[in-house]
Amino acid sequence: MKDSPDVSTGTNAKADAKRDGRDETRDERADRNWDELMQELRVMQTGTQVLSGFLLAVAFQPRFTELDDLQRTVYIVLVGLAALATVLALAPVGMHRSLFGQHRKPELVRFTSRMVQADLVVIGLLSVGVTTLIVDFVVDRTTAIVVLIVAAVIVLGLWVLMPRLIGRR
Repeated sequence: MKDSPDVSTGTNAKADAKRDGRDETRDERADRNWDELMQELRVMQTGTQVLSGFLLAVAFQPRFTELDDLQRTVYIVLVGLAALATVLALAPVGMHRSLFGQHRKPELVRFTSRMVQADLVVIGLLSVGVTTLIVDFVVDRTTAIVVLIVAAVIVLGLWVLMPRLIGRR
């Protein structure tokens, strides 16, 4: 393995291999990272499809007309977030198809990593928003605001704070 910067991670490949016990080339690391990112996207896409399907079904329910203006606005924002989450999850696949065979996987891995992070933010907003809309419609607005705050804290805690705490150990 040559002692050069790893384009896919921005680190020195030889030092990184010694640190994590892996003896892999830059391309092998990019392939492994790509596979891991694809697994993450598969999980995210399933959740997004379930939420998108729910939102689609809601508009065709008889009680949909009972939503007030704020609820309808939130609903439209959530539909937009669901569409954005889907596009973000599919963008790496489109990029891969366009760049296939051009030996650009390290750059593709960096791009995909950013898309996965952005998609997580959108899915977090979507999950919290759908939960809040349901509670607002079924219970009341005050309870929905409490649920919004609690759900946002849970998402931030599990997706941002926990990884940082674990990373420090």
